[in-house]
Amino acid sequence: MQTILIAGAGKSSIYLIQYLLTHAPRNKWKVIVADGDENAIADKIKKSPYAEAAVIDISKASDREPLVKRADIVVSLMPPHLHIHLAKDCLKHKKNLITSSYISEEMKEMDKDVKEAGLMFMCEMGLDPGIDHMTANKIIHSIHRVAGTITSFKSYCGGLIAPESDNNPWHYKFSWNPRNVITAGFGGAKYLSGGKIVEVPYEKMFEHNKKVKVDDLGMLAYYPNRDSLRYLDLYEVPDIKTFLRATLRYPSFCKGWNAIINLGLTNQDDAFDTKGFTYASLLKARTGYKNKVTLQQHIAKRLEVEEDDKVISMLQWLGLFDETSLKPGTCSSADVLLELLLDKWKMASVEKDMVAMQHEIEYLHKDRKIKLTSTMVIKGENREYSAMAKTVGLPIGILARMVLTKKIKPPTGVIMPIMPSIYRPVLTELTHHDIVFTEEVE
Repeated sequence: MQTILIAGAGKSSIYLIQYLLTHAPRNKWKVIVADGDENAIADKIKKSPYAEAAVIDISKASDREPLVKRADIVVSLMPPHLHIHLAKDCLKHKKNLITSSYISEEMKEMDKDVKEAGLMFMCEMGLDPGIDHMTANKIIHSIHRVAGTITSFKSYCGGLIAPESDNNPWHYKFSWNPRNVITAGFGGAKYLSGGKIVEVPYEKMFEHNKKVKVDDLGMLAYYPNRDSLRYLDLYEVPDIKTFLRATLRYPSFCKGWNAIINLGLTNQDDAFDTKGFTYASLLKARTGYKNKVTLQQHIAKRLEVEEDDKVISMLQWLGLFDETSLKPGTCSSADVLLELLLDKWKMASVEKDMVAMQHEIEYLHKDRKIKLTSTMVIKGENREYSAMAKTVGLPIGILARMVLTKKIKPPTGVIMPIMPSIYRPVLTELTHHDIVFTEEVE
């Protein structure tokens, strides 16, 4: 009997776990789901005879390592900083590893040892990063085959709220890790535009966002996603002049979030005792408020907008001008903001999220300029069975199944899914789960 260890039973795990449990009887698999939350595990595995619950502290080797040792393959959906614990165990016990997160510097340093051990540590195997890499490289390789010269590559992806569940002025609700939304863009961003490197600091990330038309959704705003330049060599596009990876949001969100940043409310380093503070008094303290005008007037002046500007009503809707007491404890402004947003941006159980991804690639073929647009828009079924969970979890589950059943020979090293031996079979199976791209050429 083969054993699969899945570390993490959070929001993005439900499709992954159910996919592997569906294939478990035929393949005689045992699926161990490990997490610190017993209820989260029970909710995902139900009472499947092919599943085993393991309530553990992932940071403790004594909890974690025996499970890795038992496994034939390890999947990590843990927060990114915890993958390294499992990676070290996998190297020690010679186990293949799959994660959905970006390759960290620590993980990158393991590449030589992982290759020498003949192991696959497949990272960036979820949605973005993941499906974006696979679909982009499928297109890029097809253009290379006809001797096309790629001059521009832009890739956009966003986890959004579906239009039928969109009922707040921010046009946003949480469909994945909420803290990641708070910290989005913290490290700034880099990309290539017209042959020049553009660097965007965090403070400017959501300022004057450009827009892109996405089929059936109209115009969406986007902001650059991390360091696009690190993928230039991996994508093998030597003649490219523009190379951008970006995150999609509704335009109102970007305007409102820019205000949140400018008011210092995403600060993670300003630890303070919340006793005696309300949302309004915290905002006053953070922005140097004097009692000469209303708080709304003060904030409007600080943001250099009119008092009746939409962004002021968006902040008001969040409750930032209210005299509601903060939850007691020592925390940062970012912690206070997260606590507020967990309530305000919570999806109801019947509400649907949506994932939109679009690639825009321009290339020259026989002296002709061609633009190819490839688009995927998928809606979730409800809060639990979300589009985000589906698009993050299924690529991982499919790869794990194909490795265990020897449909795929695992490539070695600390890698991402940019090779045809991985993306062809995985993308083919994703179409059977209605994860499909449509292409337009002009």
